[in-house]
Amino acid sequence: MAFRIRRILVAIRDAHKAPRGPLRKAAALARANGASIELFHAVNAPEALDALRRGYVAGREAEKVADTVRHRALKRLERLSALKEFKGLDVSCAATWDFPSHEAIVRRVLATNADLVIAAVQPKSVGSRLLLANTDWELIRNCPCPVLIAKTPRAWRRPAVLAAIDPFHAHDKPAALDREILRAGRYFARELRGSLHAFHAYMPLTIIAPAPAGQALAVALPPEMEQMHGAQVERVFAREAAAAGIPPRRRHLEMGITQDELARVIKEIGAELVVMGAISRSGLKRVFIGSTAESAIDRLECDVLIVKPRTFRTKVKKRAPEAWLEG
Repeated sequence: MAFRIRRILVAIRDAHKAPRGPLRKAAALARANGASIELFHAVNAPEALDALRRGYVAGREAEKVADTVRHRALKRLERLSALKEFKGLDVSCAATWDFPSHEAIVRRVLATNADLVIAAVQPKSVGSRLLLANTDWELIRNCPCPVLIAKTPRAWRRPAVLAAIDPFHAHDKPAALDREILRAGRYFARELRGSLHAFHAYMPLTIIAPAPAGQALAVALPPEMEQMHGAQVERVFAREAAAAGIPPRRRHLEMGITQDELARVIKEIGAELVVMGAISRSGLKRVFIGSTAESAIDRLECDVLIVKPRTFRTKVKKRAPEAWLEG
């Protein structure tokens, strides 16, 4: 099945000061393939919510307060939808009372059959690093459709798209996920008139040997064995990249620590978007990103698209539990 985006949901964390980066990127994608856009905000205003929970207002008065807060948020979204970036596009707005935010977004995805969620990473202070918040990680883990984390404000212009694959399927990663990563990367590169690259980093072979002091030591294997290992990795990587139509000059196979090599290749080719995968590890009921990938995502200075296997099913319920409003 081909990767295709027809409905884009832009998650607006703060309706008062929404960053323009994800709005520009949603508009670029929608303009390229005729997709519709929905600007969505999960309403959980602290002051109003506290008043409702504590019973300071009740009955029809509570409903009026809740509706007023939601209506104000909706008006702000409608002002955003009138920006010049969206001229001529099919843009709608929605604001609903729901909590926590990542579950609210997932529920909206389920209700609208969205094909892509775009969310922005916001710094805690001016000049601080763009580290993902807990809501971002939970959205990545629980969202049934791909999640685009917009880490930069700039618009895409014929972007280099880097698909980070793992052809040896470490950490219980299914082989089909690499194909999904490559499909998504190819789609974005084509629709945005950019170029698709493939990336994989691997570590040299080592064996663990006992030491006199009782501590294990990592020992490098003979050069000929390392060469055989490297040749095997290269064959498998080249096969996957070739199947995706990626020419040799756009294949980046590196030996070293994934985070370091990925950051270096991104800078080298000027990549604006990295496509990575999220997996379900054996024995775990939640999606597992992996410490290596999490560290890499936080360090990256470009946008990141996270995809999952097609077999993924979210644990988030379609209907919000009534209890969250009751405290």
